[in-house]
Amino acid sequence: MKSIDYIVVGCGLASIAFCEQLRASNKSFVVFDDGSQQSSIVAAGLYNPVILKRFSEVWKAKEQLDIALPVYKKIEDQLNIKIDYKLCLLRRFSSIEEQNLWFNASDKPKLEPYLSTQLVKNNNNAIDAPFGFGEVLHAGRLDTEKLISSYKDFLKQNQSLIEDSFVHQKLQIESTLIRYGNIEAKQIIFAEGFGVKKNPYFNHIPLNGTKGEVLIIKAPTLNIDYGIKSSVFIIPLENDLYAVGATYNWTDKTNQPTKEGKEELMSKLKTFLSCEFEVVQHLAGIRPTVKDRRPLIGKHPEHKNLYVLNGLGTRGVMIAPYVAEKLYQLIENNEPLDSEIDVNRFA
Repeated sequence: MKSIDYIVVGCGLASIAFCEQLRASNKSFVVFDDGSQQSSIVAAGLYNPVILKRFSEVWKAKEQLDIALPVYKKIEDQLNIKIDYKLCLLRRFSSIEEQNLWFNASDKPKLEPYLSTQLVKNNNNAIDAPFGFGEVLHAGRLDTEKLISSYKDFLKQNQSLIEDSFVHQKLQIESTLIRYGNIEAKQIIFAEGFGVKKNPYFNHIPLNGTKGEVLIIKAPTLNIDYGIKSSVFIIPLENDLYAVGATYNWTDKTNQPTKEGKEELMSKLKTFLSCEFEVVQHLAGIRPTVKDRRPLIGKHPEHKNLYVLNGLGTRGVMIAPYVAEKLYQLIENNEPLDSEIDVNRFA
């Protein structure tokens, strides 16, 4: 029998952030992952502290960034990889009215650090932006695919990754520990994303799941090293490649790209992009979304050593390290969760 502190189920942004909490505290753990959940990989990895549709602040943006960025820097240093790219992010204005709304928002104390008051003029013939742009400060892109693949390799090297589906029916729960096969652990964390719907212990949580589709395009004459948010976003990758996204579908719960999703993204892109491009990849995944747009974190109502870490939605890059730390403090130091993120707010 192998005796450890934690079992973690899933290996996306949430579970990686939680594993970093465990490693920092010298806790022993194993991670189960079967690669079935794609939302962290499909995510373009954009992080920014402003909701650009409404020019409003992301919930706890400063607190999230203050915790998240050092975590990703630490992972970069430990794994000798580059995953965090600072990014100039421009919000395209479609009218003078939008410009005015931007400048009004930039006067608000919580938004002032993140919205530049300098209007950015468009000087790129491949982009239609007669009203210019506003620049979002402190934005960036996390290479989520490289993060997850590199972190899995790291876990394998440390004999901490079990590349297999977790069979919930095999879990034996006792008062002070849990058993799964030949593993004995003090706690188990379910960070399964939309896969939690198949989890008999937490399938009651109100996780909606929103399908998102993203295109990778090649546009040799676009020549931008900044991101643009308009009806869709364009994020520069490398070698004339750009990520374009994303769609929101609340009914389709498959990871399969669709013709409709591709057509929607291309038609929105063509409203402001005038250069030639070709689609080289089309990706889809189910975001774990919640009706009140807050994550689902906390303890099972009956079993005290079962926990959930889920519901990160569209802003997983920013929020994952923040909620991972909150969950760890709950388990190890009995620090109560903010009621806004506690899964039992829906009990």
